[in-house]
Amino acid sequence: MELGELLVDAFERIREGVHDAVEGLDPEQLATRPSPHANSIAWLVWHLTRVQDDHVADVAGLEQVWTAQDWHGRFGLPFGPEVTGYGQSSEDVAKVSGLTSEQLTGYLDAVHEQTVGYVRSLTPDDLARVVDERWDPPVTLGVRLVSVVNDDQQHVGQAAFVRGLLEDA
Repeated sequence: MELGELLVDAFERIREGVHDAVEGLDPEQLATRPSPHANSIAWLVWHLTRVQDDHVADVAGLEQVWTAQDWHGRFGLPFGPEVTGYGQSSEDVAKVSGLTSEQLTGYLDAVHEQTVGYVRSLTPDDLARVVDERWDPPVTLGVRLVSVVNDDQQHVGQAAFVRGLLEDA
């Protein structure tokens, strides 16, 4: 298996997990929070997609899909286009509502397309490139991509858990 194929497989699993988590749910269900300070499926999927979009576009030298394809405008959320959900308050989480499963998967699919287009071209030597010097040690491309996959998979699992709670209710 080539490096690009491995990375495509990892990102494809994220995409499939998101589709499974949101399929057939209406906006109210997507915005349901299991407790007052918990995250909703809509927020989890929006956030994991924003993180993938932000981080991969940055290392690839591309514009984020969020702004390039006006998903920011289509979602109509009360946040600036630079917001990814990182560090948001419980009140901010509640503002991610009224979204459809089609919006969430549409944005994710567009980000997925840009992501896999980029990672398919990578070679093992590319992974050592430093992409963020704000950390000690500096972050390499390989570490950044693993971080994105890890963060996204955690949030996919959380979304699947919340969906299970909705189905049991």
